[in-house]
Formats: sequence, C-alpha cells, structure tokens
Amino acid sequence: MTLSLSFTQLLSAFELDENINALTNFGYGVERETLRVLPQGKLSDKRHYRALGSSLTHPNITTDYAEPLLEFITPVSHSPEQTITQLEDIQKFTLSEINDELLWPMSMPCFVDCEDSIELAYYGESNIGKMKSVYRQGLKNRYGSMMQVIAGIHFNFSFSQDFWLKFQSFENNELPLQDYISDKYFALLRNYKRFCWLIPYLYGSSPALCPSFLKGKNTNLPFKKSPKGYVYLEYATSLRMSDLGYTNSEQSSLHICYNNLEGYVAGVQEAINLSSDKFAKIGVKVDGKYQQLNANVLQIENELYAPVRPKQVAKSGEKPSQALLNRGVEYVEVRALDVNPFSPTGIELQQVLFLEVFLAYCALKPSEELDCDQQNTLQRNMDEIVVRGRDPQLRLNDCGVEKSVQEWGVSIFEDMAYVAQLLDKANGVDKYFKALTIEKEKILNPNLTPSAILLDYLNNQDGSLTQLALENAHKFKDDLQSRDYQFFNYEYFKEQAQLSFQQQKQIEESDVLSFDDFLKEYFTK
Repeated sequence: MTLSLSFTQLLSAFELDENINALTNFGYGVERETLRVLPQGKLSDKRHYRALGSSLTHPNITTDYAEPLLEFITPVSHSPEQTITQLEDIQKFTLSEINDELLWPMSMPCFVDCEDSIELAYYGESNIGKMKSVYRQGLKNRYGSMMQVIAGIHFNFSFSQDFWLKFQSFENNELPLQDYISDKYFALLRNYKRFCWLIPYLYGSSPALCPSFLKGKNTNLPFKKSPKGYVYLEYATSLRMSDLGYTNSEQSSLHICYNNLEGYVAGVQEAINLSSDKFAKIGVKVDGKYQQLNANVLQIENELYAPVRPKQVAKSGEKPSQALLNRGVEYVEVRALDVNPFSPTGIELQQVLFLEVFLAYCALKPSEELDCDQQNTLQRNMDEIVVRGRDPQLRLNDCGVEKSVQEWGVSIFEDMAYVAQLLDKANGVDKYFKALTIEKEKILNPNLTPSAILLDYLNNQDGSLTQLALENAHKFKDDLQSRDYQFFNYEYFKEQAQLSFQQQKQIEESDVLSFDDFLKEYFTK
C-alpha cells in the first residue's frame, strides 16, 4: 500500500543519516543560446564558422534557428560549479574562432533591419539535416524570423537513482522503479507549473527591447519609450516569455495533461497530428520547395512551447515522445530562463543553486493532479508575471486565493529554506541556504531584480540597451579569453570539430531514401 507522506515527513526521512546521501549526485546540464553579432552591434551575416564543427553533429556547439544563433551544450555533470566551467570553456573556444564577432549577452535580439536578413540554419544535405532546415522554414512562415532569434537558457536537471529508491521506500510503493520515477517527475512538473512564476520574476531580464523587433507586429501592450528610444513595459520582467516571444496562439487550444506520462504523450501526439486551417494556407510543398514539414498545429514535438519539459534521451530516429514511452522520464528541462546579461555564460552559479533547491522543493512537496481549468489559471499567473511582475497591485491566484508576489513568494521561500538546509547538510556546504537568502531579497525588494535594474539604467541613467550589451559582450570576451581552460582544452574542441564533419558525412552517405520518402516514413512510423 502506498503511503501519502507530508512535506515535513519527507524532509525528516531524508534527514536521517542513512538517507541523507541520497540528496547528492544530482545531474546538471545547460543549453545556452546566443546571437553572433558584429562589433557595432548588428547581427552577423556570416555562416556558421567551420572551425566550430558541424552544427548537425557537434556535441557542444550547434545552431538553433538561424546561422548566427549559436547554442552551447554542456555534458551531464554532477557538480554545479563544473557545469559553469564547462560552459565557460565552450564559449572561450568559440570566441577564439569567430574573429572579431561577439556573443550577444541578452535574450531579446540586437537591431535587425530586416527579417529576411536572418539566414536559416543549415545542417548539410542528409535527410535529417534537410528536415531540420525545413522545420525552421516552417517556423519562419508561421511566426516570422524575428521571434526565432530570441535567446534563452535551458537548464537540465535530474535526481540520482538512489534518491528515487529512498523516496519509493518511504512511500512503500511497489510500482516498477522507472514507472515510479516517471510518476514522481510528473508530480514535480505539476508543482513547477504552480510555482514557476518565480523564475521570470527572479531572473527575467527582458523588460525592454529594440523597436526594430516590433516591425509588423500588432500588440496591445502599453509600451513606453526610454530616452534612447527603447520600448519597455514599466513592470515587465520577461518579454521573451510574453505573447511577443515564445508563444503560439494556435497552441492555446491544446490541453496537454501533466498528470501522468501516458496522458502527456497522448496530448503531444494528438497535437502533432492536429491539422491547422491557418497553417494549411501556407502550403507544405509549394512549387517543389518545402515551406514547412506539415500543416499541423505542431510540425514536430519541439514546436511545443512550454516553460518545462519531461525528457528522455532519444535514440537515432526516435521521436521525443517515443523515447518517453519506451524508457520513461530521465530528467526535466527548465525553459523559462532569460539570458542573464550580467553573466559571461548567461547563467550564474547562484542561479543553478537556486534552481536545484526549487526543483527539489517541487519534487518533495505533495502535488495533486491538475485539471484544465487549474492549468489555465497557473498559465495566467505566468502571463501576468512576465508583463507586470513588479506591479505592486498585481495579485496572483493560488488555488482560488488572491495573493501578492511578496505574500506568496515569502511563504514558498519559507518552505524552500528547509530544502536548502537539507542540501547543505547532505553536501557538507552552506551555499544552498546562502543562495536562497539572496533570491529572497528580490521578493522583498523588486528593485533588486534584473528587470528593474535594466529599466533603471534605461530611464534614470539615460542608458542605451545596445551600448550596455556591447560593453558587457566585450568585457565577457576579454574575461573568458584571458582564462585557462578548466574542463576541456583547445585540442578537444579541434578534434570534436573534425569528428563532427566525419559524422555528418557518414550520415549523408548512409541515406537510402529520397527526402519525400524519408518524411513520409518519419511521420507514419
């Protein structure tokens, strides 16, 4: 019989000497997106540098939507500090190979004169490479290129198997272990949805943007202009997460359930097979050229815009949802993070430590199932935070009770303090509680948030967003290039670049189907 343990009971169980080591050896990984820009702050028009390897197969350096939109990927680490040093090494090498170009240190893009100047990422002539490019062509036709050059941070996190074994024994649960792990990750995801408004509030760094981003866009947002001409919302935290950024109106009709693995996968698979009248007008293959992979609400599962995803490493040719069904949830991907404009790597150690506490809290806190109305309420909380999160009049909905950011935030932080202390004890450190204390100050004083700091710079210091970005980009470049490699080395990256081109060639030479047949097989498999 499964026991239903309270938050306090779980904390007490993990605190016992025979159990506390289960709160160590967690898995970390970061995917950081960034635009390559010219020294004067304009988007680079150069193709992906060959010295960086094949964007199709390189394990650490690839491109996202566009040729100048780089993505850096760290391997799985079991140390927050090591994850940051890995990211530093990847960027150090990249900066050494892109001439005088810089890495744009903000989520919202630099000045872009014309959307057509944004070149789609190219992945070679293999079927899978072409599919990646056609997918991006579809994104361009559906939402425009400008939305696709927004950059973010994805934080990947997993608990150790020992953690789940202890958890399962506390609850006297007899499910197969992987089924139990998947269920518990979905409980975490539900709590993440309840509390994830904290992330853009604490780390949202895109309250303002270059007016060029709004060309051709219809918006009812009450924008103001800074002295230097940048547009902003007075209380915004993360315009990247608003309707201007990574949202999809066609997806608003989707009801993807986070109550269990099977329901989630069924919802995702329904979405990739649900036709869209709006996207059908674009056409799929027009005059012999693909305009999108299909005319469904989602071309592929990656098009599902969500602040968090359950993940399992997919094998070759395997869809993400198939991987989840076949082997269960392996880790979660947090996707609500803006690029930190004050950090050389776009994310600081302080943030990683907080996220570890936050996700452990979401795992340990009891998590009831959510119906569609409840999920919609939680989404409205998120929508409000990104456009007016620092508004003192803002009230969020906590299970039908209206609460201020400060009122609800302080209560969550009080609970998280117990988790932070437990992680400190398990790891023999004091860094988790310290990290939590620093973040709590932002709840008590909104002026300490990065969004408030940026708006103060724009409005009260007569600052230029572009100038700030360029000054930081130059500073970060000098800083990273002056450091020694700490985890990787220069030879590693040169070898990986060479190997990645060999792997791309092997993939291209192994294709036996035409691209049309390849797509047909992929979507009917």
